[in-house]
Amino acid sequence: MFSDEASFYLSGIVNRHNVRIWGSENLYEYREAQRVSPKVNVWGGLMHDRVTGPFFFTEKTVSLVLYLDMLENFVFPQLEELQPQVFLQQDGAPPHWGTIVSSSLNDHFTGRWIGRGGIIRWPPRSPDITPLDFFLWRKRKGHVKDNVKDNVYGRRVSNIDDLKARITTEIASVDADILAGTWREIDYRLDILRATKRADVEVH
Repeated sequence: MFSDEASFYLSGIVNRHNVRIWGSENLYEYREAQRVSPKVNVWGGLMHDRVTGPFFFTEKTVSLVLYLDMLENFVFPQLEELQPQVFLQQDGAPPHWGTIVSSSLNDHFTGRWIGRGGIIRWPPRSPDITPLDFFLWRKRKGHVKDNVKDNVYGRRVSNIDDLKARITTEIASVDADILAGTWREIDYRLDILRATKRADVEVH
């Protein structure tokens, strides 16, 4: 299962660290943002046949302890019936690789978790091969129906509860056809990395 977090702002911005524009030319793309805007931090997990989540963090910042609590009380119970077939992937964000998190992952996913500090490493700063970044959270022109951000912000969001409700609705609407297409895209992007020896994926 691929996993990741994103911050959704009332102003219509999804955390900018996960938004990447790949290409050989500078398209002078920019985004206008409010200096201060209420936000919600959300976690999601993606498998070939399902999306797990969303899980909403109540705090503004996701700490090591909060992340571990989310794993043990939300993620692990939902994946228990699928063990030992499931591998869990996470990126190298600081809350993901503290000792207490690594220890818990080793207990629940012995030899089957991918990420910083694990047996199987995951490239840092790699939104081009992380499906929650390039598919679920991110705005993609021409693919309005296929990602959460475009649909969540299709009309003005009134408050945090409204924002959470829209995110939940959109994630629940991801169907088998969309997941199958996303999985094909993952295979394609990983093939590019293998062929180019880990060059960045250009998406036009």
